[in-house]
This record gives sequence, C-alpha cells and structure tokens, in this order.
Amino acid sequence: MKTRTAIIAITALCCGWTGAMAQDLKSGPYTLPYKNTYVKEVFVAENEFRTKAAECVEPASFEKAKAILPAPVWEGHQAEIDMYWHAWKIAVGNIRQPEEGSGFVSSYLDVAYNGNIFMWDTSFMMMFARYGYHFFPFQKSLDNFYAKQHPDGFICREIRADGSDCFERYDPTSTGPNLLPWVELRYFQQFGDEKRLHAIFPALCAYARWWRLNRTWPNGTYWSSGWGTGMDNMPRVKPEYSPIYSHGHMEWLDTNLQQMLVDESLLQIGFYIERWQEIEDMEDEMKFLRKHINEAMWSDDDTFLHDRYADGSLCPTKGISAFWALQTDALEKERLDKLVAHLENEAEFNRPHRLPSLSADHPKYHPQGRYWQGGVWPGTSYMLIDGLWMKGYRDLSRKLADNHYANILQVWKETGTFWEYYAPESVAPGFMARKDFVGWTGLPPIAVFIESILGIRSDYAAGKVVWDLRHTEAHGIERYPFGPEALISLKAAKRKNAAAAPVISVSTEVPFELEVIWDGGSKTVSVTGSETIKL
Repeated sequence: MKTRTAIIAITALCCGWTGAMAQDLKSGPYTLPYKNTYVKEVFVAENEFRTKAAECVEPASFEKAKAILPAPVWEGHQAEIDMYWHAWKIAVGNIRQPEEGSGFVSSYLDVAYNGNIFMWDTSFMMMFARYGYHFFPFQKSLDNFYAKQHPDGFICREIRADGSDCFERYDPTSTGPNLLPWVELRYFQQFGDEKRLHAIFPALCAYARWWRLNRTWPNGTYWSSGWGTGMDNMPRVKPEYSPIYSHGHMEWLDTNLQQMLVDESLLQIGFYIERWQEIEDMEDEMKFLRKHINEAMWSDDDTFLHDRYADGSLCPTKGISAFWALQTDALEKERLDKLVAHLENEAEFNRPHRLPSLSADHPKYHPQGRYWQGGVWPGTSYMLIDGLWMKGYRDLSRKLADNHYANILQVWKETGTFWEYYAPESVAPGFMARKDFVGWTGLPPIAVFIESILGIRSDYAAGKVVWDLRHTEAHGIERYPFGPEALISLKAAKRKNAAAAPVISVSTEVPFELEVIWDGGSKTVSVTGSETIKL
C-alpha cells in the first residue's frame, strides 16, 4: 500500500494532478476519473501560492478597527460619516478564515453572497478594501484564487469554501472577468509593495495566457458568456442562444476591452519588476485589439461600441460594458467624446440614478433594474466614474459620482443598509437585490466617498497625492494610507466660497507632492512633514 501511495504521489507531481484526482486513485481502481488534458504553462511553475501554507489572520473588533482605518471628517455631514463607518462594520464582519483542507492560503473578505468566493466581486471589493490594509491584509483575499490556479494557468471564477471549483475549465461560464492585474496594479500604486508584484506576476501571466489560448476566436478576438462577464442576463446574444450560459459565437466587447487592460497592466507590472521582456507579445495583442475594436466593433451610426456577431453584424444593445474603454486606450479622443456623450442622454444612461447597466431605450430595460437589465451596480459605476476622471472628463466624473453617492446615501437612510444593486428610476434597491451587501457595495460609501466626494486620490509609486477640493465646509481625512507604512492627515479649513484659496493642514510621515484643485485654480506643493499650507 505504501508503494502504491508513493507511485501515485510521484505520478501526480509529474502530471499535475489535483489532490482530489490523486485521492481518487488511492481509494479506487488504477485509473483516473477522466483524462489528464493539461498542457502545462511555464509561468505556473513560479506560482508560489499553489504550495503556500495557509496564513490565518483573526481580525480585531470593529471598535479597534475604527482607531486604525482611515477616518474622514466633514463638518455638517454626519450621515455621510456614519454611512462610511457602517460599511466598514459590515465588511469587518464578513472576514472569513480558510476551511481546513480547502487549499486556500489566506483569510479573506467574503462577497456576502452564497459562501463561495467570486473573482468578479472580489476584484471590485479590493478597490475599497485597500484603504483598510493597515487594519487587515484584505488584498490577500486574491491569493486564494492564485492558490487554486491549474497547471495550464486556468483559474475558476467561482470557488467553493472547501476549495473546489464550481465550473469545469472549458465550460463557457467557467472564468472571468479578468480584472486581477488592474486591481493589483492599483494596490501597488497606493502601497508600493514591489515584493507582492514579484509574487503575483507569474500567476497573472499564466492566467492571461490561458485566456488567449482558450477564449479566442480564430481572428484573435475574445469571447465569454453572461456569467463569464459577470453581467448575467444582459440582452446581448441572439435569441437562439442562452444569454447566461452561451458564448453565442460572438465577440464580447467588454472581454476584449478588459484583455487590453490586462495586457497594459501586466506590462506596467513587468516594467516595475524588470520582467516586461517576457511578455512583449502583449504589446502586439494590445495593438491588434485596439485596431479591431475600432474597425469592427464601433458604429458610426450610433457612435457606440458593440458586441459583434458571427456574421459580422453588431449587437444593437447599448450597455455599460462599452465604458470599459475608459480604462484603456482603445479609442481616440474624438470617438471617446462621442461615447461619453451617451452618459448625458436622458433616453439612455442619464436616468434618476445615473449609470444603469442597460440603456433606457432598450425594450428589456426595467425601471427596478431586474439585475443587468438596467440595474445600477456599484462595481461598474465605480469603474466608469474612475475612468472618466483618468481620461480627463472630470466635471462629468464629479457629477456622476455625486448622483450615485447621493442615491446610495438616501437608500441607506431609508432602509438602514446597503444593497447588491439599485433601481435606475427611483431611490430604491434593485429588484430582488440582496441586503447588507458589503460586498462590492462598499465601493460607494468608502472608495467613491474618499476619491470623488472628498476628492482624494494618490499614487505612492509616483510620490503624489491629488486633492480635488470641492467643499467649503471643513473636511478631510486622517490616517490615509500612503505607502507600506506611512499615514497622512489632510484637512481643509472652512472657506467662504468654492473659489476661495484653501488653507490646508497636512501631517505626513513621508514626503510627497500635493496637487490641490479648486474652483479658483490649482497648485502643487512639496510636503515633507507637518505644516499648514495657504494656497
């Protein structure tokens, strides 16, 4: 029996069998339950998470968390401050520990859905959870996906708490969306954790290569499915196909835009750690996808980006998926201007609660959202608001952030909690939305609040903080995380009007460049310690 066990162990190591497959051999006949079809990806051999021992971190109480987490201040706006802390309280309560034998390697922030971990949800959650990293290592939630990477680079999009995949890897619904490099790069830009970049780079490259080998059509474009895009029931594929389960023989717009974002993010990570030469082919893919998106997925008739059917025609649906273009360099400014203009069209995306997932002129649009048939989702709303800011549409970014945040705040006041998604036509939760959802609904009360309402954004890697200072009341933030250890305090004194030059009190443990923007102008100053700055 010992000899048999040893043979199985050696065979499993050589062939890349999972633990479950090896266990089947120990207890059953000398045959696998199915053929081993893995074509090994060389980057997977460097993935240290697959053999890493689990690190369990028990979080402190929420009361202790309040003394560690960033603390916003805003004179006369106690409800906004209370909503911020309520979101963190729910999030702290959703921290979970790996099940024994699951293969998970880190404590993690649960998505508040069904007990499983989801790649789509967790990626968006890290965009607000990164602000709490000095309290708890939230970013390591992603490590559990890297730990469950297959020998060919595949990572399942949904994994049970016991560590088992929910989908077979060749199922059209098995994986996606791949936002992991985007999220990891943002984390690095705030904390400068180069050691983490070295660790995650192989896993991310292997996963990106799996996508290219297994999710492309002969022309090199990408396909997915309703579940694979995270937008389950959006009306996109032709009627004979399932909108949830099928690829529909279609080029999926958001998947192609996201792959551009994957390539760009990985190349940036590669530059930071001096490994970009190993993935130079991603530059070629970016160029190809950009050309194809412009030539085959853009419509001059309605100045919008669309999915593309097998016969070359374009899907008529106008959805939030097109605005992933704001996170890439897919479009020249003239076309991007035209795309962005749809956000102001009251017949399309300018509804009472801005940024519905589906254009209001579509027959399937639902006033209560009905999931992705018009629902306003915190994740895609954050992506769009953030993308507008980065692309220079800053007035519109502010306007949409204000609307989205105000609706979330009002629903929170009326219901006392946060919801999975929201109705586009009224101040209300979406149709059958789950409550206490933090979850990605931590984005509006935490990330949107800090970045768009208070207006504070940072890039530690560039040594810079930008403060878009719009309020006249005294406001700011304490214990803002900047770099691996440092904390910053930023406070603006009360002003007579929005055009008045601000007076800012700053306290920092590391020097940085502070760019302040207000109605009366902008100015950049060097900050080295504790000081009061009169602009």
